[in-house]
Amino acid sequence: MQSALYGLYLGIAIALGLLVFEYMAISRAVNERSKKYHTKAEFDVTDKRRMHSMMRFAFLLPFGFAIIFWLISLAQ
Repeated sequence: MQSALYGLYLGIAIALGLLVFEYMAISRAVNERSKKYHTKAEFDVTDKRRMHSMMRFAFLLPFGFAIIFWLISLAQ
């Protein structure tokens, strides 16, 4: 069980890193697009959907890591 917790913690850390990286990438693209078209910087529908799908993935990632670490500990 302890290895599953390690997997969970590692998954949480990776998920948070991915979320931060994805938000920064989307934010940079939105700012570049706003400068190009001389408009206010706003997330459009595709940017919002991209962030929501990343959030769903980041929610499931720690549980996947916990299961994988638990299965590996059973094999040993």
